[in-house]
Amino acid sequence: MKVGVLALQGDFAEHLSMLRRIGVEGVEVRLPEELETVQALIIPGGESTTIGKLAVDFGLLEPLRAFGRERPIWGTCAGAIFLSKDAHRQQPLLELMDITVQRNAFGRQVDSFEADLDVKPLKQATGTSEPYHAVFIRAPIIESVRGSAEVLATLPDGRIVAAQQGHLLATSFHPELTDDLRFHQYFVSLIS
Repeated sequence: MKVGVLALQGDFAEHLSMLRRIGVEGVEVRLPEELETVQALIIPGGESTTIGKLAVDFGLLEPLRAFGRERPIWGTCAGAIFLSKDAHRQQPLLELMDITVQRNAFGRQVDSFEADLDVKPLKQATGTSEPYHAVFIRAPIIESVRGSAEVLATLPDGRIVAAQQGHLLATSFHPELTDDLRFHQYFVSLIS
């Protein structure tokens, strides 16, 4: 099994490290033909506008859309924005997940924070009741989910920070910046 990590911009190296830690081969993806070698793809955090522009420049936008219609994609932070159908501004989006996302919903870099989340699929998969400790850096918020998309986690005030639509996963936070492997393990379980 190989999981690709979109390596155009952002913290792709951290995701590759997490994949190694769970025994999965991770490969950097920068070109359309590299998508043919992987069973799933992670779109890392970074800057969603830059990721979108580079995807257009590298001829990746349509291949990524086709890939996501058939195979699992997980977007973290900027990757969640890139996966969404609406980000309230003109920028290249994959428009795969039926979610609306608000960029930088919590403010600037200095407003970054951490929070413990109740994520039922992680608890079911691991059999533990331990909350997931999430790291939010200039994070988006998932304003709404529609259609077959469902909420996976919210902050205590009810704001949505994780969603799933079939084999597509979006998180506002950065699981690759923690020592907790559960989100990466959960994503890999979507491949089968």
